[in-house]
Order: sequence, then C-alpha cells, then structure tokens
Amino acid sequence: DEFKRMLADCEAGKIDIILTKSISRFARNTVDLLETVRHLKDLGVEVRFEKENIRSMDGDGELMLTILASFAQEESRSISDNVKWGTRKRFEKGIPNGRFQIYGYRWEGDHLVIQEDEAKIVRLIYDNYLNGLSAETTEKQLAKMGVKSYKAQHFGNSSIRQILGNITYTGNLLFQKEYVIDTISKRSKINRGELPQYFVENTHEAIIPMEVYQAVQEEKVRRRELGALANWSINTSCFTSRIKCPLCGKNYRRSGKRQRKNPDEVYYIWICRTKSEKGAKSCPAKAIPEKALKNACAEVLGTAEFDDAVFSAQIEQLYVVGDDTLEFHFYDGSVLEKKWKSTAKKDWWTEERRAAWGELHKHKATNPNRRRFYEFTGLIKCGQCGESFRCQSMTRKDGTRIRSWHCGRTCGNTNIRDEILKSMVCDVLGLDAFSEESMDAALEKITVNGTAVRFHLRDGSVAEREYTQPKRKGTKHTEEFKEHMRQLMKAKWKEGKMHGTKKSDNHSSHDQPVHGGAD
Repeated sequence: DEFKRMLADCEAGKIDIILTKSISRFARNTVDLLETVRHLKDLGVEVRFEKENIRSMDGDGELMLTILASFAQEESRSISDNVKWGTRKRFEKGIPNGRFQIYGYRWEGDHLVIQEDEAKIVRLIYDNYLNGLSAETTEKQLAKMGVKSYKAQHFGNSSIRQILGNITYTGNLLFQKEYVIDTISKRSKINRGELPQYFVENTHEAIIPMEVYQAVQEEKVRRRELGALANWSINTSCFTSRIKCPLCGKNYRRSGKRQRKNPDEVYYIWICRTKSEKGAKSCPAKAIPEKALKNACAEVLGTAEFDDAVFSAQIEQLYVVGDDTLEFHFYDGSVLEKKWKSTAKKDWWTEERRAAWGELHKHKATNPNRRRFYEFTGLIKCGQCGESFRCQSMTRKDGTRIRSWHCGRTCGNTNIRDEILKSMVCDVLGLDAFSEESMDAALEKITVNGTAVRFHLRDGSVAEREYTQPKRKGTKHTEEFKEHMRQLMKAKWKEGKMHGTKKSDNHSSHDQPVHGGAD
C-alpha cells in the first residue's frame, strides 16, 4: 500500500528522486522492476539503488538493472527453496511451522491447550451435522446463542465447515495441507497429493474423537453426492439437483411467485442458481416454467401426465440448452433433445378468468383503471359505427381546460362538448347539478348520431335530445387595435406594389435593343 502511495505521489509530481537500499527491496522480480522503473523514468523520476550504485537515468542503468535484478530474483528463489526444505524437515520431526490460530485451543508454550467454553461449541457443531442439520442452520443457532468466532466476529457457515474438516480437533496434526506454487507471487494451493503430507499423532488433547470426525467426513461425501436432496430442511422435488445449466454448470433451483390477488396460487419456474443470485449478466441461461417442464418430460417419457416416479427412475440429468431445448440424459446412456414452449399465459388465461376479467372491466365502477377515467368514459357510443367515443382535452389561452368527445374511428360523426353532455344528462334525469354516481345508476349508454343524442336508461326507456354545435367565439379587438392592423396591411400592400414596379422597370430595361458602333 505504501509503495502504491509512493507511485501515486510520483504521478502527481510530488517526488523527483527515489532512494532505495537494493534491487531486491524494490521489486519481487525482473519484469516488475523494469516496468516500474521505466514508468518512473517517463515521469521524470530517478531511482537510485544504494547497494548496487545504479541510477535509472544513466545510459547503462537499465542494462545493469536487468542483469542484477535477475540475480536478485534467483537469489530470492534459492532462499525460498532453503526455507521450504527446512520447513519440511521440521514436519518430518512433528514440529509445526509456527503457531497457528484455531478455535477451541490456545497455545501455552509449545503445546495446544483446550478452551472448554469454545470446545463445547465445536462438539455442538459436530453433533448438529451428524443429526442432519446444515452449516447454515447451525450458523443461525450460534447467532441466537451469541457465540462469536475466534476473532470475536460473526460465526459464519464457512467457519463451521472449516471446523468440520479440521483434523486437529482429533488430537493429531496434519502438516503441509497447502503449498506455495510460485515463489514470486506467493500464490498457494491446497495439497491434493502433489506433495507428501505429514500426519503426527497424539500431539495434544482431542476435542472430537477420531470416530466422530471420520463419520462427519463420510456424511459430507454422502451429502455432496445427493446435493440438495441431502438437506431435509429444503423443499425438494424430483427435479432438484437434476437440471444443470450448460453455461455455468450450476444446478437449476425452484422459484415461486405468489399472485397478489390470490396468495394461495403460486407460479413456479426453474432458474439457474447463478442467474437467481447474481443476475442475468453473470449467467444468461433461460428459466423454464415448471408446467412447461413437466409437459416436455411427459412427452419424452411417453406418459399421459407427468409422473415423478417415472422421471426419477429414468432421467439421470437434464440440461436447458439455448432458449427452447431440453437435453435429457437417461440412466441407460441415451440422450434425447426436446423442444419446449411456455404455456404459462395459456394455462393462466382460463375461461373462468376470461369471463371474470370481462365482467370486471365491463363496468366503470369495478374497472381497475377507473382512476384514469373521465365521467363519460365507456358510456358514449357512436350511432354510425358503434365505436366508443374518446375524450380530447385542450387548454385555452386563459388557462381553462375544455374537453370534447369524438368517435374513435374516422367515420365523420360529430364531436360533442363535455359541458353540453353534462347539461343534457341533468335535463334528462331531472338533476339540479351533474352527479356521476346518479348518471351511472340511471344510464346504460349514450349514442351520438350527428346532432341526435339518445340516452338509454337502465329501465329500458330512451330519451332523445338535439345537439347544436356552439359557434366559435372570436376574440374581441378594440378600435385602436383594428386601426393598427389596417395600417399594417396598407404598408405591406404599398411595399409589395413598389417592389413589383421596380421589377417591371428592370425587365423593361433589359428588353430594350442595344445599338453599338457608328452609323
């Protein structure tokens, strides 16, 4: 971090010269050294190496750096190999490489001593796992108990899994579980047989018997093979751990969405775990509705309806390939592809729902969109084509808004003002003031045909009124304004007259014959 801060100060122009003890203290390898020195050189910053007496700005500075840095890198590798050799020799003698930290124990001199309060938690973790509980369930239990980790932090499920796999709790030590694969980058790797491991017995008092530890390891293998089916707390189905994503390799998981209007009804889909947790950018694999999945499986298995038992007995794995293809892998080794198509909309849009939707939207009082409606929305019908009238609003210069109703098609029927319709409704129903509730209760519909407006009442009677289109009211102007406009028109007329005269004069001059030379 301090080295990066120094480079940032160089880029900001705060440093001119860097003094360093030696090449080995400046960079880990030759490539990093040369790249950094060249970058600083471009910035005008000189690096001086005291031990090697090299300046980066000198002509032969980079050549000397390359040679000496290679020597320093090899020296670092040689030292690392010597350290590894010494560490392995200590492992062979049963001596650990330093004092490691482990929950449940503390170091007293060169020996690990049990911390009984923490040891109880370790035993609880092992007992829970053998009793079928997951690491996540134990994590929640420890959180309720107020138990903290070795560093007084939240006891996460990853820490619980590490405890379940640490053989140190049996009173034995296993050395060289990991090893460094690159001396320069210091990257380490879990030792899976690439290098020898050293098992030292009875080095300290055990918290967990070896038999219990081995039983836990066998249970871990069993659960790994079964996947989610091994966890009884998870609501599983025959598809659990069988549907694979071909893009990221993760299993598909079941996801349900409850209907807001009917909470008891759940719409299930199967979706890639990566996509579900991290979004479509991490994995674009397509989700598949459970109904479509079952229909495709029934067709492939040759059953009239989907059967869980038949599917579990024959299908080993299922891949969702592309946007519309399922790849079935049978236990007998055969593979079959099947196209699928979502029928979610068709399955949901039943005759009962269609009728209920129509009835709901049929009446303005029950229509979900009624807040956006005007008083006459859906009530006025065209007497020529039968289309519903639509509302058109406009704002006058004085800021007042007016609404008029016109046919939704271009049949040429007349428009009618909103306020005139309201006055007609009051006249027909005998109301002192317009009331939308009274109108909706009494009127079935209104038809407009030219100037004839017919009001169809719910009792079966019809009332007719004549509609006269109001004359447009022009803006009244003062006499001064009218005189001003007359003078403007005269001035424009005179200007046009003068311009036309000049044009005709120019044309007449061009039309005259030109006489040249002497007679």
